[in-house]
Amino acid sequence: MRKILLIWMTAFFTLAAGAQEITYKEKQPYKGWVKLAPKFKDDFFHTQEAIRIADNVLLYQQDTGGWPKNIYMPAELTLEEREKVIAQKKDINESTIDNDATTTEIEYLSKVYNATQIEKYKDAVLRGVDYLLEAQYDNGGWPQFYPRPKGYYIEITYNDNAMVNVMLEIRKMYEKQPPYQFIPESYIERLQTAFNKGVECILKTQVKQNGKLTVWCAQHDHVTLEPVKARAYELPSLSGQESDEIVILLMSLPNPSTEIRQAVEGAVEWFKAVKIEGLKKEFYTNEQGLRDYKMVSCTDCPPLWARFYDLDTNRPFFCDRDGIKVYSLAEIGSERRTGYSWYNSDGLKVLKKYEKWKKDLEKK
Repeated sequence: MRKILLIWMTAFFTLAAGAQEITYKEKQPYKGWVKLAPKFKDDFFHTQEAIRIADNVLLYQQDTGGWPKNIYMPAELTLEEREKVIAQKKDINESTIDNDATTTEIEYLSKVYNATQIEKYKDAVLRGVDYLLEAQYDNGGWPQFYPRPKGYYIEITYNDNAMVNVMLEIRKMYEKQPPYQFIPESYIERLQTAFNKGVECILKTQVKQNGKLTVWCAQHDHVTLEPVKARAYELPSLSGQESDEIVILLMSLPNPSTEIRQAVEGAVEWFKAVKIEGLKKEFYTNEQGLRDYKMVSCTDCPPLWARFYDLDTNRPFFCDRDGIKVYSLAEIGSERRTGYSWYNSDGLKVLKKYEKWKKDLEKK
């Protein structure tokens, strides 16, 4: 996979330098677009190729102002494909912030507008911003999809950093960081308010165990704010994966209030308490000839964190598509074991940033 990504990156950056590459215009796996779009160099946005891709991005923008996910925007479309995309623009159920959708397109179009000053790209950006603002609940949370009427899509979604990504983009907008210097003044207060409400939601959804602050679930009920399930294998839990970026966002806030400091301290204490030491992945080829892995003991290996921890006991658990909670990764099938992220080391990033955050606060 790393080799494939390198090929994509080479194709994109070669194109930016003016070479005639065409292979990248073919459809690629969906993550190709959201990973590569932010990596374009500034010079690229002055090219006709950047405009061609931008017009594709406009084509996919839905009537809501948002975008669907998992679209490889640079692909050259046939007339039939274009007509199909146009017909789907009214399908409001597909607009989402999941998998970096909408924020990626807003940022890309902003860079194209800065380079070309073509108004239609600015207009599309502002429609996208309006979508993000409209999608936010009064309690400050964002759903995964909007305006879907039901299902786990409507819950407040920290999963895969969906809500955090939106908040970071919104902060760049109201601070007029590149590429958002052109955002009209009429939006600034609304964007600041939306960001602040998002912080309030984060504080309100932080889970407590016997009155003690811990971390967050990947999804929270959009009304009660309680942890809730999403897909069958995503049960209510304390998330050792999504919570890291939430803590880092809180630590990035200037002049944090007492409540924010307490939230960070509680989360960091939890990360320290539940880290898993002496365990690592060992890959092998299974009976079906597919790449698989198991967890094995190790010495002098970095700590890990599980994706899901029991809400009451902090015990790591796992789940297959049958929705049954188990406490060993070996108890679920290889399809879910290899097709989902069950362990991560991102807690190290939290702990490292926390030490700097603490020192900086002590200097004030």
